[in-house]
Amino acid sequence: MTPEHSPERPEHTPGTTPVDGRQKPPGSRRRAREVADVLRARIGSGQLRAGARMPTQAMLAEEFGTERGTVRQALRILQSEGLLAGVSRGSPATVAPDAGRVPDGPAAEPRPTTVALAPRVSAAFAAPHVEIDALCLTSISLNLALGEPLRRIHAGRVKPAKVDVRVLLPRRDIPLAFPTPVAGADAAEGEVHRRWLAQRNAQSQVLRHNLLALRGTHGIDVHVTFRALPFTPPVKLYLLNGTEALFAYYTVRRREAEIDHEALQMYDAEGTRVVLFPFAQGAGTRDTTFVEQSQLWFDALWETISSDLEPAP
Repeated sequence: MTPEHSPERPEHTPGTTPVDGRQKPPGSRRRAREVADVLRARIGSGQLRAGARMPTQAMLAEEFGTERGTVRQALRILQSEGLLAGVSRGSPATVAPDAGRVPDGPAAEPRPTTVALAPRVSAAFAAPHVEIDALCLTSISLNLALGEPLRRIHAGRVKPAKVDVRVLLPRRDIPLAFPTPVAGADAAEGEVHRRWLAQRNAQSQVLRHNLLALRGTHGIDVHVTFRALPFTPPVKLYLLNGTEALFAYYTVRRREAEIDHEALQMYDAEGTRVVLFPFAQGAGTRDTTFVEQSQLWFDALWETISSDLEPAP
C-alpha cells in the first residue's frame, strides 16, 4: 500500500499538545471528571497504592486549581468505581484494597479504559517478548497505560528482551465520522479535523519516542509501527501478547468544546472513559475464540486496506 496522503501539516506541534491530548473544558462536572481521570491514572499506575490515604481535599483543590466541591465530585466518581473508600467532608479518603487490580478470566468485569488498560499492559511487560496491537483514534489511552511499565523498566524491575508495538489509526485525509461538528457548523469542520490530527500525530510521536528510547537506555529490541485506516473505527481494540483482547465501543455523544477561543457543539467519543471488555485465552471457549478472531481481524486490516503512516513532526 502507498503512504497515506499528506497534503498539509498539522497546525499544532507536539510540544503544545499535552500527553493526554485534551484541552481543559469548562464546567464543574467536566472538570471533576478531569480530576478523577488524573487520580484514577495514579491509582492504576501504583503511584497511589492500595490502602494508602489520599491527600486532603484542600490539598487536591490547590493542586488542580479548583474548588473543594469539584474535588469531592471527582472523589465520589472514583468511589463509585470501587477505587476509593471513605469519601466525605471529613478525613481523607483511602485507596481501596483491590484498586487497580483487574482479575483475569471469567471473573474479569468490564471497566473504564483508564482503570482496566494500564494494569493489563503492565502485566504484559513481564513476558520476554512483549507484543501489543492497538486499533484506536489517537493512542492517548495506550500512552497513558505505558507509563507504569516504562517506569518499571527504568527502575530495573522488569526487562523484556523484545517489544513489538503495532498501531492502526485513521488516515489523515478522510472525513471523520467523529469528532465532527454538529450539523450547521460546517465552517468549523476543518478546525475540528486539524485538532484531531494534531492529537493523533503528537500521541504517535510520544509513543514512538518513549518506546524507542529503551533501545539506547536498556538494550531492548524495540519496534514501533503505525498504519493508517481509510475509515473511522467505531470500536477500539488492544491485543496483548496474543493472549488477551480488550475491546470497547466508541460511544459518540454531543458535547461542547472550545476551539480557537470559541465554543463549538460537536459529536465526539472520549476514548479514555469507554468501557473495556476483557477476553483471555484459556478462560473458556468464548474468550479464546474472541481473542483468536480479534487477532485475525487486526492482522487482516494491517495487511490489506491500511497504508503506511508516518506522523508529521
